[in-house]
Amino acid sequence: MKKLTSALLISGLASTAAIADKWHMPTPYGDGNLPTQIAYGFAEEIKEKTNGDLDITVHSGGSLVKHTEIPRAVKTGQVQAGEIFLGILGNEHPVYKHDNIPFLATTFEDAKKLWEAAKPSVDKQLNKSGMKLLYAVAWPAQSLYTKRPVTQLSDLEGAKMRAYSPSTSRLADLMGTTPTTIQVPDIPQAFSTGIIQAMITSPSTGVDSQAWDYVTNYTEVSAWIPKNIVVVNKRAFRRLDKETQQAVLDAAKHAEEMGWAKVAERAANDRAKLIENGMNVQAPSETLVKELQAIGDTMITEWKAEDPKEVGAILDRYNP
Repeated sequence: MKKLTSALLISGLASTAAIADKWHMPTPYGDGNLPTQIAYGFAEEIKEKTNGDLDITVHSGGSLVKHTEIPRAVKTGQVQAGEIFLGILGNEHPVYKHDNIPFLATTFEDAKKLWEAAKPSVDKQLNKSGMKLLYAVAWPAQSLYTKRPVTQLSDLEGAKMRAYSPSTSRLADLMGTTPTTIQVPDIPQAFSTGIIQAMITSPSTGVDSQAWDYVTNYTEVSAWIPKNIVVVNKRAFRRLDKETQQAVLDAAKHAEEMGWAKVAERAANDRAKLIENGMNVQAPSETLVKELQAIGDTMITEWKAEDPKEVGAILDRYNP
């Protein structure tokens, strides 16, 4: 009954939007996260620039559609737009895995270069599935949260590690841990009930989930810098007049610029909050870095083997 009610609700939203140019945009993260704040600004700019002719309602925190279901909802036109963590599409095509590969890009400068290298391939695959790429917002670098200090991978052997994409599941395997899929809202309970004992994620996610309540150590391995992307249903976009389409594209451009400009500041602020709340924030040992870099090399090789042409093109554009 609950599923039927949800389906009817989404169907009703979509049909109403087609008449009134009122779009609905589900996002997976709460209002305190930078990508969600950027999404609100994106919607507000479009409403202002179109004098209300296109009004986008942002539904944050998975309140309308669960994270893993957002891509399908956009593809089928149940909602007109949506925000997703890019890596969750990894099983659909390997180009979506580019920013979940450890140590391929560990600084914001390199992450931006990698995104420019990957964007044509990502855009092409989204287009094939009925979606259009609007913009991307980077997360802070992903680092290690644990209850006990970790100086080498053997310290984690056998632990249950949170996974949130195909690439992070493979990483957990290579680290000698057990991958366990847990979405952001469920992190605190998963730690408190022993479902997971460790995770690699951003300082922002740590603050959002109040990591200090269930772990004490944050080891700054800065393994990779992932992104959220905002996509739109191609048919819904095409139904807009040219002037409104341009307003959406302009707002998307501004949103992406804002995201890259603010992510480093947000990363520093959230790191400081972890320290303020008593977490032990430390640099990784040389041993741990070398072990993780070796895993990164393995994952790059495996990634390229999945589609030598497409992945090879991304790597060539990233490392000319």
